[in-house]
This record gives sequence, C-alpha cells and structure tokens, in this order.
Amino acid sequence: MTKPLAKKKVIGWKETVDLPDWGIEHIVSKSDTGARRSALDVSNVVELPDNRIQFDIVIDRKDRSLTRTVVADIAHQTHVRSSNGQRHERYFVRTCVSIAGVAKEVEFSLVSRESMVCRILLGRKALEDDFLVDASVKHVSRARRKVRLVEDFEI
Repeated sequence: MTKPLAKKKVIGWKETVDLPDWGIEHIVSKSDTGARRSALDVSNVVELPDNRIQFDIVIDRKDRSLTRTVVADIAHQTHVRSSNGQRHERYFVRTCVSIAGVAKEVEFSLVSRESMVCRILLGRKALEDDFLVDASVKHVSRARRKVRLVEDFEI
C-alpha cells in the first residue's frame, strides 16, 4: 500500500546514504526515477559456493582502491539493459539502506560505476512508497559528509 504524499520524505537527486549491514556510512547515491532498479559500484566479483558472492564495494570515486569487501547471498541473476542500451548478465544482492531516517531493504545489481559520479544509483523500486525526489536540489536529508567505514565490521 502506498503512503500518502504528505507522509513521504523529500530527498534530493543526490544524497548520502548508509549501508549499515556492511558498515558503510555517507556513501554518495543518485536518486534516479528513470531507472527501475538500483545499482552498486563494485569490483573483484567472485561467485562462491552455496549461492553466495564476494565483492568489493568501491567507496570513493577518486580513489577506487578504497573499498569494503563484502560476502552476501545472491538474490538472483538476470539480464539488465544498461543506459547505453546494451544487455548484461548481472548479480543482485539485498541489503538495508538508510536514507532520510528511513531504513529499508533494497536490491542492488553489482556493476562497475567507474565513469559515474555516484557510487550508488537508487532506482524507482527503492524509492517507491517512501520518497519524493526533488530533482532541483541535492543533500536534502543531511549535509554531505565524507564517506566512512565502520571499523568493527566483519565479512
């Protein structure tokens, strides 16, 4: 059931979000209502036994060596049409995302976003029911801060 407009949080086209299950705070995301699915900037993807996957989340756009290694269950694999029209097979994982005081489970495709400004793309499925995107502003939910890795995180 969809929330009434008055109960939805207004966010900007660019926000910093937290991935608490993976010990990442203030990672830059783009809210993209034109994209159906969400995407996470990763490298070094390795499929593991028992339907699991290991990957490095790229934390910083300028320093791609700054990463957080994560092991997660594979939600599924499917073909995705990228913004340039090409189809690619992608892995999908689920994790909690916290934005503007709302925590919700989001499904992410694992892809290199090396040429993109934001490490995360939040698509319509992640935004629906909880958010309204004001495309004229950024960092509405909180001031931008440097991305932070929580120290006591374990794979």
